[in-house]
Amino acid sequence: MNAIQLQNQLFGFLKANNTQTYSAQTLTDGLHLDDANGFTQVVQALAVLEREGKIIEQAGAFQYNASVQGYIGTFRSNAKGFGFVSAEGLDEDVFVNPDNTALALDLDQVRVSLLTKGDTSTGKGPEGKVEEIITHDLNQVVGEFKLGSDYTGYIGTINMTDKKHANYAFLVAEGGVQANDGEVVVATIQAYPTPAMPKQMTGIITETIGFKDEPGVDIMAIVHRHKVPAVFPEAVLAQAEKIPDTVQASEKVGREDITDQPLVTIDSIESKDLDDAVVVWKLPNGNFHLGVHIADVSHYVVAGTPLDEEAYNRGTSVYLTDRVIPMLPRNISNGIASLNPGVERLAMSAEMEFTPSGDLVKHRLHESVMKSHARMTYKAVNAILAGDEETRAEYSELVPMFEEMSALHDALAKKRTARGAIEFDAPEAKIIVDEQGKPVDIQLRERGLSERMIESFMLAANETVAMHFDQLNVPFLYRVHTTPNIDKSVKFFEFVKALGGKVNADPNDVKPMDFQKIHDEFMDQPSEQMVSTMMLRSMQRAEYSNESLGHFGLGAKYYTHFTSPIRRYPDLTVHRLIKWYAKHGIDETAQSQYRDQLAEIGKDTSVRERRAIDTERDTDAMKKTEFMADKVGEEFDAVVNGVMKFGMFVSLPNTVEGLIHTSNLTDDYYAYDESHLALIGRRFHHIYQIGQAVKVKLIRVDKEQSALDFVLVDPTAAPITDIKVADDRRGSFGGGNRQDRRTNDKRNRSDKGNKTHNDGKPFGAPSDRRKPESKHSSVNRKGRH
Repeated sequence: MNAIQLQNQLFGFLKANNTQTYSAQTLTDGLHLDDANGFTQVVQALAVLEREGKIIEQAGAFQYNASVQGYIGTFRSNAKGFGFVSAEGLDEDVFVNPDNTALALDLDQVRVSLLTKGDTSTGKGPEGKVEEIITHDLNQVVGEFKLGSDYTGYIGTINMTDKKHANYAFLVAEGGVQANDGEVVVATIQAYPTPAMPKQMTGIITETIGFKDEPGVDIMAIVHRHKVPAVFPEAVLAQAEKIPDTVQASEKVGREDITDQPLVTIDSIESKDLDDAVVVWKLPNGNFHLGVHIADVSHYVVAGTPLDEEAYNRGTSVYLTDRVIPMLPRNISNGIASLNPGVERLAMSAEMEFTPSGDLVKHRLHESVMKSHARMTYKAVNAILAGDEETRAEYSELVPMFEEMSALHDALAKKRTARGAIEFDAPEAKIIVDEQGKPVDIQLRERGLSERMIESFMLAANETVAMHFDQLNVPFLYRVHTTPNIDKSVKFFEFVKALGGKVNADPNDVKPMDFQKIHDEFMDQPSEQMVSTMMLRSMQRAEYSNESLGHFGLGAKYYTHFTSPIRRYPDLTVHRLIKWYAKHGIDETAQSQYRDQLAEIGKDTSVRERRAIDTERDTDAMKKTEFMADKVGEEFDAVVNGVMKFGMFVSLPNTVEGLIHTSNLTDDYYAYDESHLALIGRRFHHIYQIGQAVKVKLIRVDKEQSALDFVLVDPTAAPITDIKVADDRRGSFGGGNRQDRRTNDKRNRSDKGNKTHNDGKPFGAPSDRRKPESKHSSVNRKGRH
């Protein structure tokens, strides 16, 4: 039983017996949780329910909170004033009309009551009313300061760039940091919207970033907007500076010396934080030895110190267009913890033995002292494996090992494919900027054999470590990707059948192989992209958890993050756990050390990972928009990568994406057909779907909103369909609606986020089509599995 299931079961029981009180021990006994972790899990679940106001505690006993009606959830706003609340215990999001939002802002935690339960026969969802704003998510804003205000007592205003809050005015009060007109600033909110001032917020300036045209200010504005810590506190830097830059003799005691093994690092040319080294050789029995040796960051980042607390606060390194905001100070991440060639380094080692068919037969985890024998790049290893004679001659001593690595990778990859691991190959781009931070080119990255090879080895190590500790049945931290929701699976399978695809799967017991078979069936067809999009839409989000729930996308029964402690706090935690159990054993005393911490660590680091992803995506979108600024009026080949009621998103070959709004589809009235993810013309029956090739012209660039608007060059070139559409002109259609065209085309900008997949972006956008797990998903960044 996972944490959410336990919370739901406890809440349901207490609600059904709402006049009674129960102790945590009584509830544990009633659930027959006899293992050592049962009581702790119940206490943690009760704490969450109490925090959410669903239950109350009196003298150590718990009871249903009858005075509070409704559900606790997250409010997601729309620029038009309405919103939706997603809450545990509700199968569908609750629609909240503008009169019932209680002036909640985007991502606020709210208590919502149901006005209607919805009607499944008509497809109408539940409607509700926000009864209370529990906590505001937004506590600071970022934007351009404008001196002067029409409101008495205020010195100026801030033009907020966040799309969700663009319709609000922010009034700057006296008392904060002084700023000049036109500077980009950070301000703390002192007063939120009220019935008297429903579209205003007020506060004081706490920091100035710089004038918006200065190099780097645009990126730092995004960093501040997402509240990413970018400056290390003095105490952290002071602690880091005391760490020696070489391995000391005393630090080698008790570690296995593997400096003679021909370990190598294989990374992108730009990488400076080299946290993994690998080695492969053939054993006398014909099996492969795989060694994955990871920088022992936990040796230097001690729990409870300022360095550790800041790493936890950051959660992960953030990789932006022209910079990295590291989780750890650079003298650690690029220095003593980086596996630079020719120098001794402390490591955590996972040594594995695989059969020629890719079966794991032995493994061993231990602390070590290692030395990298070469700093290899993907480019060089790809050249070696492709037979480039010059490169093979340069690394002649290592060539045989790279060939063994290739053979092992082939076996491991086939093993993953056989168990149904889902593989999406989506284009990824690298944005090239000049010294002023201005984008000058966008280059597609190639994912060659060496990239896939290293990915295989990292996956193997992560799975092995997770398996080791799950089988020991001790508290541990896992990376989990749970089975898709039944309702979403049903909808996806119905969609596939509508396209003529074969579905031989049980939605109640869906397997990764079911999805992979569907993907393979549509491979290299025009509808492949559309099917991949809908597949991702049906999946859950990967996250960190103290429960071993497996990884659906990888088809893996066990999975964790072990291989990147320089840039991910969960990996650092996993290293600590490995050391702890190796030193203290696995009895109850040892298990109790971390048991109560891991659920919270998993939750917090998942949130911070999401923050990093959002920051990276917003930065990429902004820089791609800037790159297109001088290309207005130019025509491009494009592919439809997302279809919504208000228009369709298109992606250029360089991964730049933009919107063709329905108001710019002037040749017909267009209706949105959700079952086919299509816009269909009512009169002429032209159809636009995901994966469809189109010719477009760029008509507008808005860097502030990271928005590009396109129009079709030749609407008549679209295919014609016999799918029937409803004659409904109340906003589902485009060009023919003159009032719609007169409306400011900004009105639906925020609609891009209305219907999103598990990563919070429009379904079908290129950045959504991420492989479920990939080690090196972009330059200088190792992907999030």
